[in-house]
Amino acid sequence: MARIDIRRKHDLPLKEARKAVDKVARQLGTEFDVECTWEGNILAFTRSGVDGHIALEKGQVHVYAELGLVMGMMKGLIESEINRHLDEQIG
Repeated sequence: MARIDIRRKHDLPLKEARKAVDKVARQLGTEFDVECTWEGNILAFTRSGVDGHIALEKGQVHVYAELGLVMGMMKGLIESEINRHLDEQIG
């Protein structure tokens, strides 16, 4: 099983960081057909072959996902898109 584990520092207030993460999740949801649900400061996402979360902390965003066999073959593309969206929204 392939894993994605990205940690990104940020200087945003928590409220703004949450808006940015929410926007990232909506963009990724459209691209990869994932469903997202906030649980406190953790945005859980899932779809067939993908299970993960984006944990939002003061000063840091942590993206973690486990990819099934088929999605695992797309790990590089998925990881690249996550990083691109984080760059755009968080900096």
